[in-house]
Amino acid sequence: MECKITNRNLTVWGIFMKYFLGLDNGGTKTKAVLYDQNGKELAHHVVSSEVIMERPGFVERDMEEMWQMNCSVIKAVLVGSGIPADEIAGVGICGHGKGLYLWGKDDRPAGYGIVSSDNRAVSYPEKWRKDGTEEKAFLLSCQHVMACQPVALLAWLKDNRPDQYGNIKWIFECKDYIRFRLTGEARAEITDYSGTGLMNLHTQQFDPELLKLFGIEDVENALPPLCRSDEIAGRITQKAAKACGLKEGTPVIGGMFDINACAVAAGIMDPSRICMIAGTWSINEYIRRSPVLDGKVLMNSLYCLPGYYLVEESSATSAGNNEWFIRELLPEIQREAESSGQDIYQIVDDWVEEIPPETPVPVFLPFLMASNVNPRAQSCFIGLNVSHTRKHMARSVFEGITFGHKYHLEKLLATRNRAPEAIRLVGGASRAKVWVQMFADVMQLPVEVPEASETGALGCAIMTAYTTGIYPSLQDGICKMAPISEKVMPDTGKKEIYDRKYGAYLRAVEALDGLWE
Repeated sequence: MECKITNRNLTVWGIFMKYFLGLDNGGTKTKAVLYDQNGKELAHHVVSSEVIMERPGFVERDMEEMWQMNCSVIKAVLVGSGIPADEIAGVGICGHGKGLYLWGKDDRPAGYGIVSSDNRAVSYPEKWRKDGTEEKAFLLSCQHVMACQPVALLAWLKDNRPDQYGNIKWIFECKDYIRFRLTGEARAEITDYSGTGLMNLHTQQFDPELLKLFGIEDVENALPPLCRSDEIAGRITQKAAKACGLKEGTPVIGGMFDINACAVAAGIMDPSRICMIAGTWSINEYIRRSPVLDGKVLMNSLYCLPGYYLVEESSATSAGNNEWFIRELLPEIQREAESSGQDIYQIVDDWVEEIPPETPVPVFLPFLMASNVNPRAQSCFIGLNVSHTRKHMARSVFEGITFGHKYHLEKLLATRNRAPEAIRLVGGASRAKVWVQMFADVMQLPVEVPEASETGALGCAIMTAYTTGIYPSLQDGICKMAPISEKVMPDTGKKEIYDRKYGAYLRAVEALDGLWE
């Protein structure tokens, strides 16, 4: 996508400056960021989300607490920016896809929200693959079934928590629940729900036949009316205004699945580039005019740009593994960094840079939360010896996560006639120069990094600016608000080194496959 706008600091058409609030509800953090119409970040606030893990495979959140967290970050951003609430032109929300957030017939949350890294329902996709259900569903949904999708989670609830299942009034995805609390309007935004297994991608509507295949046809009336990303899906209610500080009547757009929002902020408007998101999840995606129907990719869904499908390979195997490494294996280093005002992530980045790529380090399988191979695979370091330090382990974590992205990339490349011009990288890895270079060297493709640090929230702000009429097209909004900061070229001299290491990674995955059962 080529941008024609050259001066980002001019106001649009000479009108007064407008402000847009982006909310990003991830699996581990809740963020609010306020932008002006030039894409300048005025204030942001983030809080870590507490997850509830009552037993292995269960990852949940308290839905009322989640709502209060959104209110608290909104209030903090309003105070921090000094922008009056009545000057905010609109609100856009994104959130993690998959998972399940249920509203009860008693007009309260129907239990805890289920996060996308939850794996309790893993036996359901396995069963549906064996009995042919998934194959039949794929003809309609154009996607393989995942344990964290609503279809699997609803089937699990029906079998294991019938009282909760019988109390369902509305079936929400993460951000659609928050929009419901802000507006009182139950709506199902199409990019998110097209990845749930509940929607026929050919008709772009919910399909009773899919519900019947999965044995959950009795919740059909709990599916909210569909809406688009670029549609005003409600307005801030009086009750919500009192809770979060926004002005009553402020428009709230449909919003997006967070991987759409990040892709918008990364300028993904045609198939020429692949977007990689290195956060809790390893997201690898590109857009095209038709879905991939041969079953070789994990997921097709609808993109927020009309006429395009989002082709996705993903798993919870990315930078969340590095968060664990720091939290569990470097606790005293983290405490020392905090007390001295240093950045623990910069310290680890420096460690990785100290160890040259050709140095033998352990093979790390980034499967702490989930896997992109055997669904029961677990994480491990393979090949540790007495010469290795935590610095070597840090490099192996970076490499293992990057190899996980490459594993997905190879599946995407097999569906394309032409190689991408570049990778647009966002998420935690994009903020580490050594990691950006590693992505370029491992993939042997140029890597471009958007300037913005909070791409999910920015994508929402751009879509809100377009929806409320500030920009005549989404592309104009992207060009004005989301520049690319740098382009990193691959070092061809590193290709053989990383090819050899990636080969060892694949052999380790294959060798351990029979162990996980």
